[in-house]
Amino acid sequence: MWLPKSPRARRRLILLAAIAPVLALAAGLTLWGMRDAISYFYTPSQAKAANPPPGRAVQLGGLVVAGSVKKLAGGRVDFVVADRSATTPVSFQGDLPDLFREGQGIVADGAFRADGVFEARRVLAKHDETYMPKNVADALKDQGEWRGDGATPAYGVAR
Repeated sequence: MWLPKSPRARRRLILLAAIAPVLALAAGLTLWGMRDAISYFYTPSQAKAANPPPGRAVQLGGLVVAGSVKKLAGGRVDFVVADRSATTPVSFQGDLPDLFREGQGIVADGAFRADGVFEARRVLAKHDETYMPKNVADALKDQGEWRGDGATPAYGVAR
């Protein structure tokens, strides 16, 4: 038999065998319950590669393409966010931050629609010329698109 000969060791092994499945079940239920609370961060090229399902809460970060901001009736604003190799159209209903402008880094919370447009619930703009959220800055540095001096990039990427 595979049980230890010592009664004390046998009790410990039986106790461990009883507790382990309960802990595994608790961890599984916790992760399952948090699945909607997790927000993935993507740059436009990462979002294009990952193709998140419509309606899943994600964050989209990148630089606002110059000339792409269109203010529509009813307070809706459409603009394009880009990185080095891809662009993503964004639609937002509401007031944009005071620091929002073309060529600046933003992070938008929201979800992709079935037509590929990112429907933003909240838009965050960087604080000043030297600040950008770390995850956005790291993603832009990885792609060679970092503009730490606040310069506006020229994008020739087709949608």
